[in-house]
Amino acid sequence: IAPASASAVRPALARLCARIDEAFEAVHASGASSHDDPAQHPAFARRMRAALAEAGAATRWLTDAQRRGDPQTYCRHLLAADPLGRYTIVALVWRPGQCSPVHAHRTWCGYTVLEGTLTETLYDRDTAADHAIEARRQRRDAGAVSFVRGGPQGIHRLGHDCASAGAPAISLHVYGVPGEQIATHVNALVEVAAPA
Repeated sequence: IAPASASAVRPALARLCARIDEAFEAVHASGASSHDDPAQHPAFARRMRAALAEAGAATRWLTDAQRRGDPQTYCRHLLAADPLGRYTIVALVWRPGQCSPVHAHRTWCGYTVLEGTLTETLYDRDTAADHAIEARRQRRDAGAVSFVRGGPQGIHRLGHDCASAGAPAISLHVYGVPGEQIATHVNALVEVAAPA
């Protein structure tokens, strides 16, 4: 993970953090325990989707350093980590041809596409064979939003399949883990069924 820039917090990032904090406050106000998974509350998921949609419509999210990709794999740039350890916000920079491994999530997460186009491949879990089977692919243009609860059901793969003049795609992700756990406590890799 690339460290967050030392530059001042951008207004769009401050707004997103405030919206996420409001989502947590709404769950707490409903009487839920602070130990409950907030993603299990429909109001939290709705508020997160709305916050991500608002974030996707904002401009000037990233510094030049945070827009840099890596020639080998997609690149994560840490943008913010909640001081209470409830969430972390990262920007992912995807060069053409780069994609994530097929994975489910150990925690709730959501994303919006800031620039370019990604392809999200969704999978069904074959519990008997203990692997995933491709179900469908979705084009994710700038402004697209997704939110999923943690667990084995939300299996997907994100990637930048477009060769649009070599331009990167950039997505903004929010994960329900403290910043120091972003590399180890988010993705749960899933084996994919061999092609028939």
